[in-house]
Amino acid sequence: MVLGGMRGWQRRHWRDRGKAERVELQSVFTWYATIWVFELTWLGMPVADGVRHRPVPLVLGGLLLAVGLLQCVAANRLARPALDHYLGRAVLPPRALRGSLVLLALALVLPVVLALVGGIAPWTARLAIGAALLTFGLTYGLLVPVPVLVRRSALLAAVLMAVADLAFRTVPDVLMTGFLVVFAMGMSLLAVRCGAWTLSVLWEAERARETEARLAVAEERLRFGRDMHDVLGRNLAVIALKAELAVRLGRRGRPEAVDQMVEVQRLAQESQREVRAVVRGYREADLAAELAGAQGVLGAAGIDCAITGSAAGLP
Repeated sequence: MVLGGMRGWQRRHWRDRGKAERVELQSVFTWYATIWVFELTWLGMPVADGVRHRPVPLVLGGLLLAVGLLQCVAANRLARPALDHYLGRAVLPPRALRGSLVLLALALVLPVVLALVGGIAPWTARLAIGAALLTFGLTYGLLVPVPVLVRRSALLAAVLMAVADLAFRTVPDVLMTGFLVVFAMGMSLLAVRCGAWTLSVLWEAERARETEARLAVAEERLRFGRDMHDVLGRNLAVIALKAELAVRLGRRGRPEAVDQMVEVQRLAQESQREVRAVVRGYREADLAAELAGAQGVLGAAGIDCAITGSAAGLP
């Protein structure tokens, strides 16, 4: 049953998706994993290993780890809506970020407090701040324009550098704090924006291919309509003229009226045969032309098609 469930999940979430959908799903899962990796390596392991074994640091350290965990959960929940917002498929309201902003504030304050009470080393506090910024930036980078994110990151770096100056009072710590903010926000922006831009280009190409496929089908329908018009338009015009002539000859009692009606019957039967030929696709088109047309339609739909051999000698 477990194996069957896994196969069903794979069929629903992977095999039944198009190429663009698969690439998007892979990118989203990559962002999920990136968030957890940075939280584990920059926050979880350093804090768990470096926190002082005293009551206050242990409580604050546990609270910081819990906040980091909640940050990951919130970022994972916002990743797909943020991507939809960037691609123009939906609008993410500002209120959706309230929880993430509260968690970010806690994740920035707690490491400084822990360092001030001697619970962790300054470098551990800086790593924890970087993890918080990276986790938040991987989703926030999709919601605002790049210039806005750069200005807000610069303002946040100035604020955190001022706090580091008050807390640590050493120039290297202040400079490292500013560098870490710039590095974390720049890395998150680069990672998420490059992937999202690639997805937007991929979806544009997918929509163009779908449009090309629809145009190919429409062109085939127009060709069929032109053939039907050529067949029925000409023959119906002749049938109408001969039927009118037969009526006039019949009113005068002329025997030629019978000949005209016979001709009308012949034209009607001929039109019927030609319409059948058009429907079957054999009128004024050979097998090679039809195969080339079918290959063009399939290619426009993104389906690889190859024709081997020659159509010569085939009916």
